[in-house]
Amino acid sequence: MSERPRLTVLSGPSGVGKSTVVAHMRKEHPEVWLSVSATTRKPRPGEKHGVHYFFVTDEEMDKLIANGELLEWAEFAGNRYGTPRAAVLERLEAGEPVLLEIDLQGARQVRESMAESHLVFLAPPSWEELVRRLTGRGTEPPEVIERRLQAAQVELAAEPEFDVTLVNTSVEDVARELLALMDVV
Repeated sequence: MSERPRLTVLSGPSGVGKSTVVAHMRKEHPEVWLSVSATTRKPRPGEKHGVHYFFVTDEEMDKLIANGELLEWAEFAGNRYGTPRAAVLERLEAGEPVLLEIDLQGARQVRESMAESHLVFLAPPSWEELVRRLTGRGTEPPEVIERRLQAAQVELAAEPEFDVTLVNTSVEDVARELLALMDVV
């Protein structure tokens, strides 16, 4: 048995296509375990509790944070998101490849608490393309989009903090590169 797999953290600006890449990757390789985050955000159409997120109340989130049950947590666009610690550690101990898809703040916290984790930055092909993706969703009001664009500029500037950068020009290519980094292929 080789050494325990490293935790892989995929991060990058909102709208860069993290969820799309991860969904494609897991369709091909369902053995890659994707951590399910807890969030205080309301479900979007089609999202299921326990599959896409654990949808929790503010009080429940307060308790998770206070009890140290989250590997990382962050507030983003008025909602809080966090990664349950126990499930991640169990999967890594079992030798399974684990992927976290989280924001910059969360990636920094994971680096603090698990220095051996592998941080992967997903970058857009261009700023224009990122703006197009963020405004093209059509699910958020203009002030939320504006906040996301401002956050994206900050997030893009953090790229040098990561171990590897992948540019999302093709979902298939990026998914393949990510699997190779995780030693799954």
